[in-house]
Amino acid sequence: MNNALHIASLLVHCRPDLLEAVKRNLVLLPGTELHQESAAGKVVVVLEAEHESRILETISHIQQMPGVLNAALIYHELLTPEGEPE
Repeated sequence: MNNALHIASLLVHCRPDLLEAVKRNLVLLPGTELHQESAAGKVVVVLEAEHESRILETISHIQQMPGVLNAALIYHELLTPEGEPE
């Protein structure tokens, strides 16, 4: 499927004392946007990629970051070139 766009949102839970360092690492990942956060060490992350495999690779990478306790997929949508969700 050409020009499809995968959009996923994650809840990333990290050690509160490493929240700022984790956020600095997250923004370095391509197609990653940070949205909401809490002082308890939780961050809402949105990923955009052309291939689902890239989303999965990014989630795996986030889960291995120092200070990250968990990264859970909350939402995933595939947008087709016509703009219709699939």
